[in-house]
Amino acid sequence: MSAAAAVLALTAAGAVAALAAQRRALEGQFRDYADLLLRMETLDEERRRESRRAELIEYQRDHRNLLMKAIHDPSLLPVVDTYDRELPPETQRQYLFANALYVHALHGYRIGVLTLPELRGHIRGIFQSTKVREYWDATRHHRASLREGSEEAQIGAMVDELLQELDEAETDEWWVVGETPDE
Repeated sequence: MSAAAAVLALTAAGAVAALAAQRRALEGQFRDYADLLLRMETLDEERRRESRRAELIEYQRDHRNLLMKAIHDPSLLPVVDTYDRELPPETQRQYLFANALYVHALHGYRIGVLTLPELRGHIRGIFQSTKVREYWDATRHHRASLREGSEEAQIGAMVDELLQELDEAETDEWWVVGETPDE
């Protein structure tokens, strides 16, 4: 083999080795880039969830503030009167407060402060009140308009089931009545 052929062969071999090394480096960069894209997507999803959580919290504050205005100002009660019968102002204000208690627990579950079993336990407690039960009955037609299968419809059904279990229970120990839902 001539010296020129040997140099050419060595040069070609070096070029192939350099290309292979460059290819491995690019593949590593592409993997790093794909990993980076995946991480960015994960962070973006976390940001969207946190933003949604913050929106739910703000919405709950607005809801509570509106209810409290109507509770404190009886002249606003006709605005929020969606009951199917005439109610005295005192009862309407009690129902608004019952709604505030229920929605508070519901939002606690939605934002992750309460688990489903904790929500059920909380509801089990607030529904010991006769007025809260009256409110629940008076607003049955409100829940009938919920989208079937929605989270709120499912929780409403859970409350209905729990109330039935409480009514049928043969014990006064209300805190142990009913099944605990799975997480």
